[in-house]
Formats: sequence, structure tokens, C-alpha cells
Amino acid sequence: MLAENEEPDTRMTLADRAKPYLDDLLAIRHDLHAHPELAFQETRTAGIVAQALRDYGVDEVHTGIGRTGVVGVVRGGSSNRAMALRADMDALPITETGTVPYRSRTEGRMHACGHDGHTTMLLGAARYLAEHRDFDGTVYLIFQPAEEAGGGGRVMIQDGLFERFDCQSVWGMHNLPGLPAGSIGTRSGPFLAATDSFSIAVRGVTGHPAMPHLTRDPVLSAAQIITALQTIVSRRADPVHAAVVTVAKVAAGDVIDVIPQAATLTGTCRTFTPQMRDMVEADLRRIAERTAKALGTTAETRYRRGYPACINSPAETQIAATAARAVVGEGGHIDDVAPLMGGEDFAYMLQARPGSFVALGNGLPGERGGTMLHAPDYDFNDAAIPYGVGYWTALVEAVLPKAI
Repeated sequence: MLAENEEPDTRMTLADRAKPYLDDLLAIRHDLHAHPELAFQETRTAGIVAQALRDYGVDEVHTGIGRTGVVGVVRGGSSNRAMALRADMDALPITETGTVPYRSRTEGRMHACGHDGHTTMLLGAARYLAEHRDFDGTVYLIFQPAEEAGGGGRVMIQDGLFERFDCQSVWGMHNLPGLPAGSIGTRSGPFLAATDSFSIAVRGVTGHPAMPHLTRDPVLSAAQIITALQTIVSRRADPVHAAVVTVAKVAAGDVIDVIPQAATLTGTCRTFTPQMRDMVEADLRRIAERTAKALGTTAETRYRRGYPACINSPAETQIAATAARAVVGEGGHIDDVAPLMGGEDFAYMLQARPGSFVALGNGLPGERGGTMLHAPDYDFNDAAIPYGVGYWTALVEAVLPKAI
């Protein structure tokens, strides 16, 4: 018997909610992994998702939202409250090197980020919720295309997602290698960074390298710009607010005996706050143009803003943490998990509605599931599926509790 005021241990109960469906879920996950589809091409995946939702008995299934997105609707009780759970469906243009029996059957495409697992876990939650309906309100199950490229979350919103499926909160999840399977990490505030890109075209005067005084060398200017750009983080950014400025590609010239006329630098900037984002863009333009000018060359900067920062709402993150602890226990919950400089287009949904995005442990380095995201030998850890399904269902019951 439980002692007075002692809470029951629900960890195994919640994690075991997927157990009756586990064989079916594994079959779905492995099939999706074997047939990866890129951004806005997820027609086969969307078809599988829509049919599974119908088979599970969800109340409504809507397709073609944001081109290839799917939304399922599950109702319980009589409340007009509503929440949305989101999973992504797309794969990456990477050739798989892993040797699992369900490896990609399409050369140059693979599920290298675990979206096959994300889709599978939300399907498992949909099945449980449709069968049990131990909540009071409406749950919208969002299966989103094009997270990796194309901003599918933004496209779904532009296609009327939240007008058609109005909700008070929206919730997301991503697997994270480096955290043990059976763990869930939560964080309030900025969790993933804004992901911007830039291109700097440096132009000079071409000529023979034996007579450099007759030229204006864009390669030398480009090198000086690369070095100077590092002062944005080291000397301009407040050290308590993280930022990254990376020049990832340098292109110039074709032969060794000609100083070229132009050089091009391309790279990425990552920030967590709008103020830092504005400062980084402004300083990058200023440094590139003035450094080039000082060396007798010119620089034209093109700066493209990508996904905004993924910022979790404090109140919703507290709810997410409570649901996580109910599934994985105190020892499995990682509170205030470290922020990541990676990006996520779930950020667009968090701009439209309050919510929280959590990290689901995929495995420690050297263990199954420990290979980093976007690696050609990555594979989603099937051992994480019960915890993902348990978290989703526990979260629904926490946000939309039945009246006592």
C-alpha cells in the first residue's frame, strides 16, 4: 500500500502505454525509414499517416495542409479547450551508410534526423488517445512536412493551420543523441537558435601574382574579412548571450598564376534573441564592407534570415517538465537542458501559440542511438518510442484534464 500522501509510481505505466502497439509502431517506423521523402515530397509518408489515423478511429483526418501536411483530430469530453501536438515527416539528402535491414532504399536520401521516429511516436499517441480519451477537450495531431528545408511549419500556418484548428497551445519534441534513451530534457526560454545565412561577394582588380601592386587582391580582403568577423562574437556580443558566426565556404580563382577578380564567402549565423540577431547582421555587413574598402576592394553582403529562435513559454515548459517526470521519473528528467545552436521551424508555431519543445533522449555516444543527427550512419533509437508515446499522452492529460 502507498503511505499517506505518497504518489503512485506511474513511470512504467506511462511508458508501457505503447506496449500493445509496439510491433505495429516498429513496422511503421522501419517502413518510413526505408522510404525517405524530402521536403514537400512526403506524399507516401502522408498517405501512411492519414490511413493509420483513420484506422485508429480519430474523429477527423485532414490532408494537403501546407502541401503535404496532415492533421488528425481527437476529441474527448465536452470542453472547448484545445491543444496541438506536432511531429515532422521529411528526410534529408544524405546517402545512408548504416547497415540496418530497413536502411534507405533511395540513394541520396535518408532519415538522418529521426523524423521517422517522431512521426511514429505521434501515431502511437494518436492510437492511444483515440482508444482511451482520458482527457477533456480537443487534440490536434499535426504531421508537418519540410522541417529540414522549406519551412513547412510556416507554410502550414500560412495555409490556415491555426484558423482551421484553433488551439490554446502547441507542443513539439525532437530526439537528441547524447541524452540517454529513457530521458527527456526541458528548457524554458530560448532552446534552439535562429538560423541565418550570408554570402559576401568581394571584388577587386585581377592581375598577375608576380605583380601584386597592380592588382587589388580580393582573396587577401576575404581573408581579412574572415578574421574580422570573429570580433562580432568576441568583442561585440554580450558574453552572456550566445552567438555563432561561421564562414563555412570560401571560393576564389581557378589557377595559381592569376589573382582573381572576385572571391565569395558564405556561412551561417546563429543567435537566440531578436536584439542579438539584428546586431550580428548589422555588424557583419559593416565589417565586410569597411574591411574590403580599407584594402581597395568592395564587398556586397547578402544576408538571409532563416528560422527564428525556438523559444519555449515558461508556463507551458513547467507543464512539460511535470509530464516528463511522470513518464521517466526524476532521474530521467533533465531540467534546464543546455540550449542548442541548431535550428527548428517549430519556432514558427511557437510564435503563433505558446508551447514548449522538448528533447527526447536517443542514446549516449558509443551506444545505440548515440550517433549525432545528420550523420550518414544515424538511426533513430526504437527504445525511445515508448517514452515518446508516454510523454505525449501524459501531456494531453495534464493540459486537458478531466473534471474531477
